[in-house]
Amino acid sequence: MNQRQLLSSALASVLALGLAQAAHAGDEMSANKNKEKCFGIVKAGQNNCANLSGSHSCAGESKDDNSPAEWKLVAKGTCAQLGGLNAEQAKAALAKIAKK
Repeated sequence: MNQRQLLSSALASVLALGLAQAAHAGDEMSANKNKEKCFGIVKAGQNNCANLSGSHSCAGESKDDNSPAEWKLVAKGTCAQLGGLNAEQAKAALAKIAKK
């Protein structure tokens, strides 16, 4: 195999990988349309992503159960039923905690 074929093959692989990732991201976005962030219901280590306080930026890094800073995706319309908070309520709860 000459260098030109090798380079073409590598480029094709990279492009195919990019298209596959874009398709996967599109699937995730459409699945998340029916979900909402619910704060204050997360068990330690089970958060979806970064928290409101900025102390971490990754999933699975929550340290405390039911912290108003932590969130997870739930079916739209179920957060209040689970005893959770929306983003504005969570920010207000964090502000109260900070004042203490």
